[in-house]
Amino acid sequence: MNNIQVFNSIEKFKRFRGKINGTVGFVPTMGALHAGHASLLKLCSTENDFSVLSIYINPTQFNNPTDLEKYPKTFEADLKLAAECGIHAVLLPDYSEIYADQYRYKLSESDFSKILCGAHRPGHFDGVLTIVLKLLNIVKSDRAYFGKKDYQQFKLIENMVDSFFVDTKIIGAETVREESGLAMSSRNMRLSEAALKKAALIYQFLKSEKTALDVKNKLILNGFDVDYVEDISNRRYVAALIEGVRLIDNVEI
Repeated sequence: MNNIQVFNSIEKFKRFRGKINGTVGFVPTMGALHAGHASLLKLCSTENDFSVLSIYINPTQFNNPTDLEKYPKTFEADLKLAAECGIHAVLLPDYSEIYADQYRYKLSESDFSKILCGAHRPGHFDGVLTIVLKLLNIVKSDRAYFGKKDYQQFKLIENMVDSFFVDTKIIGAETVREESGLAMSSRNMRLSEAALKKAALIYQFLKSEKTALDVKNKLILNGFDVDYVEDISNRRYVAALIEGVRLIDNVEI
């Protein structure tokens, strides 16, 4: 197991970063790590000489304050998992450093971010793109790793990096699922056993050959509040709530 170095100060991390030789990989997260994150961390540590994890629950991407308050915090377990996966350094930035400008400056995308989750979560992707760009500028990694469970987010980040000539290659990793097919998510921790079992229907319906409207109706009939089920290009996207917990998924079609 690695001896992980933990940095609460961005400035201290940047000084440390200047001494790192070889390729650097980076996995930005909000913590509450699970097996899906572990697959990203292992891929990162396998493909790079030095691997960095960040844990920061980013308030600017939460349009629902209750959702932010309830986001699980499991730092000790996260640190243990990171060490087991070969991570060398963990960055734990503070709001006062990350948003010294009090979020006066933000990054917005004017097309793809306005549909799907963007249509139901105002300002969400502004917060996501802003924090990711800040973190990429701090860590200056050769590669950064994101799961494809949130495929909309993955594509927005990938395109942002291209648009702003950021020297970091964005790597997408396939969604890791429970045995039931449910996409692994930190939000799953908030579900009861019964809801977890029912949540597996999302993936089952999503990959059926029925139309997006059929999938939406079946989810509603099974007690879900559905934000959307939409087919865009060669991918079907879904966002649905159960027990007040919002779950997203997507499959190639």
